[in-house]
Amino acid sequence: MNPQARVAMAHHWLVGMRGGEKVLEELSRLFPESPIYTLVARPERLSDQLRRHPIHTSWLQRIPGGSRHYKKLLPLFPSAVAALQIKKPVDLVVSSDASVIKGLGYPAGTPHVCYCHSPPRYLWDLQDDYMQSAEAGGVLGRALFKSTIPRVREFDRLAAGRVTHFIANSAFVRERIRVSYGREAEVIHPPVALDDFLLSEDPPEDFYLIVSQLTPYKRVDIAVEAFNRLGKKLVVIGEGSERARLEDKAGDHIQFLGSQPFPVLKDHYRRCRALIFPGIEDFGITPLEAQASGRPVIAYGKGGVLETIVDRVTGLFFAEQNAECLIDAVERFEAEAERYAPRFCREQAERFSPGRFRAEFRDFLAKKGSQR
Repeated sequence: MNPQARVAMAHHWLVGMRGGEKVLEELSRLFPESPIYTLVARPERLSDQLRRHPIHTSWLQRIPGGSRHYKKLLPLFPSAVAALQIKKPVDLVVSSDASVIKGLGYPAGTPHVCYCHSPPRYLWDLQDDYMQSAEAGGVLGRALFKSTIPRVREFDRLAAGRVTHFIANSAFVRERIRVSYGREAEVIHPPVALDDFLLSEDPPEDFYLIVSQLTPYKRVDIAVEAFNRLGKKLVVIGEGSERARLEDKAGDHIQFLGSQPFPVLKDHYRRCRALIFPGIEDFGITPLEAQASGRPVIAYGKGGVLETIVDRVTGLFFAEQNAECLIDAVERFEAEAERYAPRFCREQAERFSPGRFRAEFRDFLAKKGSQR
């Protein structure tokens, strides 16, 4: 791609540095002069790299509390995104999306590459889970959400139709793009910030780890039930609508730390016996962060983990999403713990380096540019 090309980037919301924002961070290194368009932003929670870019937010930003309670504003997403306009001529739009930001306005005929973390599950296949969560906003909120879904889903479908090329973050998401939008996509796996994690060759300490949002679809409840019955120590890092309910069910050997600063997170990765991953993720960055630290992963064998974990080398899969299968997996893991060498875990994580991601993205743009 011409290094002088004018590029505009878009991302669903910028309120912290999770997996999607880390992908955007690497894209921003490819397009260092590009503005970023987003629904809402909390710049104080972003990396220095992202704050170097001009950030344009929608009118949701001006609603009191909008940047914190944006998920409850779902009925307003279509109008807010449609009003978010790239008015200056650009040569390329690059969106990083797990919601509906792909529907922003831009000059007709402009190529648009969407790096799709996932078609939004609350629109396409996880409405029931969203309805049960606190984010739906109680009885009235759930009723409004239910009546709104068809309109927002249609907006998302039409927005997908305007995308020139899709990139999926996993083969699992590629299939979801095909089912949801009827579009084909090429797979470029997200990066893991390898330099942020230190390979630990030390013997692990006697605890297992979960790093997750505490929301229904993450299925942390399975791990709580399993570790209650195992009587083994489990440390849970993360916040969410399910925390109080999970803590009520947990025994004294299960510890909830809430959100933690990165040094604490990194230290727990380094010291744990293994990361427990009981949910289905479209990709899932935490299993790679654990492997980058030299620690294996015990995961439900569906979704993006099938592309990031080598079974019985850097982790272990369990076949059914229930406590019994997780208990069996933990017991099998402990019976053959010597198999999961830290260096094997690190070598697997190194296949997902930031440099590899940027190179594959550049190659994709060059290939598609040559086909125009």
